[in-house]
Amino acid sequence: MSLSAHLATGATTICRAWALERAGGAVLGFTDHDRDLGFEGVVFRAEAGLTARALEQVTGLAVDNSEAVGALRDAGLREEDILAGRYDGAGLRIWEVNWADVAQRRLIFRGSLGEITRAGGAFRAELRGLSEPLGQPGGRIYHAACSAVLGDHACRVDLGAPGYVAEVPVVFAGEGVEIGFAPVGTVGPGWFAAGRLLVLSGAAEGLVGHIRDDRMRDGARVLTLWDSLRAPLAPGDMVRLEVGCDRQAATCRLKFDNMLNFQGFPHIPGEDWMSAYPKAGAPNSGGARRGSG
Repeated sequence: MSLSAHLATGATTICRAWALERAGGAVLGFTDHDRDLGFEGVVFRAEAGLTARALEQVTGLAVDNSEAVGALRDAGLREEDILAGRYDGAGLRIWEVNWADVAQRRLIFRGSLGEITRAGGAFRAELRGLSEPLGQPGGRIYHAACSAVLGDHACRVDLGAPGYVAEVPVVFAGEGVEIGFAPVGTVGPGWFAAGRLLVLSGAAEGLVGHIRDDRMRDGARVLTLWDSLRAPLAPGDMVRLEVGCDRQAATCRLKFDNMLNFQGFPHIPGEDWMSAYPKAGAPNSGGARRGSG
C-alpha cells in the first residue's frame, strides 16, 4: 500500500520525521512519534522534544515558511553547538511517515535552517525552502575593487601553493577576538589580513573566523578577528590560516601576480568625478583621475 492509499483509509498512523545535516556531514534525526524510527540510514529519535509548525508551501519563487521548535534534550543537539553557529544553514529534510510502515512516506520539505534563537532551554529555528537563494540579488557590479572570491573559478589563485596556507598551534587566546601564535614561516605582518581562520581541533573545531588584522607584537604573531568564534580557543588548539586579499588591484598584482584575472575596474572614476573642478596649484592635465593600482 502507498502512503496515498493509507491516507485515503481515513484511519491513519502518521507522524513527521526530520533529518538535519550539519556542515561536515553529521546527520541528526528527530521525530514527533513516541518511539524511534529508522529509514534512509538515519535513526529518527523520539526523545528530542522537536515539533514543527504547519508548513506553508506555495508555488512560484516565494519562500516556504515554517518554524521548528524544540527543547534542548537530545544528546546530539547541544546548546553550545547552537550558540557556536554549527547549525546555521544546516540542510533539512522533513518527511510525512506512516510509523507502522516507514516504507510509506513522502518528502514534504527540503531546505535549510535560517535564524536560530533560544530562550528558557528551548530553541526556535526558521526553516528556509530551496527557493530562498533565488530571491538574492545578483548581477555584475562595476567598481574599482575585485568582485571575485580569492581562489574561486574567476580568481584562479591556487590557495594550495606554498605560503598561502599555514597550520599552526594557538599560543594564547586573548579576550574577545585576539589570538596569538609563534612566528609563521617567512611571511610578514599583514599577510593573513582579510583572510580566514579555520579551527582544526579543540572545543571550537570546525568554526571559521574572518581576520581583520595581522601583526607582530612582543615576538608573537597576533591576529585580530572581526567577530569572536562563539566557542573558546585554548593553547595548543590547531588552526589553519588562509592568506587574505583586500580585492585591490595593487594587491592582486604584487601579492598574487594575478592581474590577468582581476575582476574589478581600477580605472573607473570615483563617485565625486562629476562634481570635480580645476583647483589652483593642482594638476589640471585632463589625464586619468585614478591611478593604475
